Amino acid sequence: MTFSATNSNGMTAKWVSRGAILAELHVPNAKGDLADVVLGFDDEAGYASADNQHFGCATGRYANRIKAGKFTLDGVEYQLAINNGPNHLHGGPKRGIDKVTWDAETYEAEDGSGVRFRYTSPDGEEGYPGNLGIEITYTLTNDNALRIEYSATTDKATHVNLTNHSYFNLSGHGSGSILDHEVQIEADQYTLADSGLIPTGEFADVAGTPLDFRQRHPIGERINELIETPPCGYDHNFVLRGEPGVLRKIAEVYDPQSGRVMHVHTDQPGVQLYTGNHLHGRACKAGKKYPGYSALCLETQHYPDSPNQPDFPSTVLRPGETYRHTCIYQFDVE
Repeated sequence: MTFSATNSNGMTAKWVSRGAILAELHVPNAKGDLADVVLGFDDEAGYASADNQHFGCATGRYANRIKAGKFTLDGVEYQLAINNGPNHLHGGPKRGIDKVTWDAETYEAEDGSGVRFRYTSPDGEEGYPGNLGIEITYTLTNDNALRIEYSATTDKATHVNLTNHSYFNLSGHGSGSILDHEVQIEADQYTLADSGLIPTGEFADVAGTPLDFRQRHPIGERINELIETPPCGYDHNFVLRGEPGVLRKIAEVYDPQSGRVMHVHTDQPGVQLYTGNHLHGRACKAGKKYPGYSALCLETQHYPDSPNQPDFPSTVLRPGETYRHTCIYQFDVE
């Protein structure tokens, strides 16, 4: 099923129940003209196909990577599904939350409208312990923001790290390269990673590296320094300034072609910047093709492999507790 909402400024969002997916997001440019700025497909069949590269979906139970797909919790070792070389990625290959059909209902709020998705991931799904009840609420607000609020509860200790995997091109999906998009990220450090993009447990300073986005830089300005490295571009977790659990602005993206600006707010400790390095270039929504580096993701989340890194913020959720996560993509023009 599909659901949609339009705000008082004419901005429109569309969602798909499979994967709780953000399928369309029509945002005005500096002239007031709307364009759909997220990658995706025309129908649910596209999202169920092999061409889907996590476009717009809810991601988990654990977004990003877990080394060897293993963790030990309360003295019990759990083996998760392996789907990224020797590692576990984005909740697994068959029953990650991006591949299931969610219950959904539209709703009205004081500041806008949207859709609320619910799904219960059963104990043992993709190897995770506990029955995990998840609720994701998308709200398209009248001040041109897309607010995503996550909550989850469990009946058994487990690890939880949810995010949304939307790919953005602020010139409009299928508009070509995003290498001229300018990015700023509130981070002085990033998590060092090995060749499989698994954190080593160390933090490194962004200063003097292509990962220094403390001030706005075009994506393409320094990306060539990373093309021959394992990420093949930007695919890095940034250690965000500010206190985890406190909602704050952590990034912005500016597109000089359209004048659109996207401000990103979250209460999470990290954000993964991914520049679509491995996009396949196949025809997708409206027949448009998405080649490499034609979109970027800013995925607010906990750090990769936190279940195996005791010095990282904990991702353990226990019975009686509630996991919460808020992410806001706020749109403006310059």
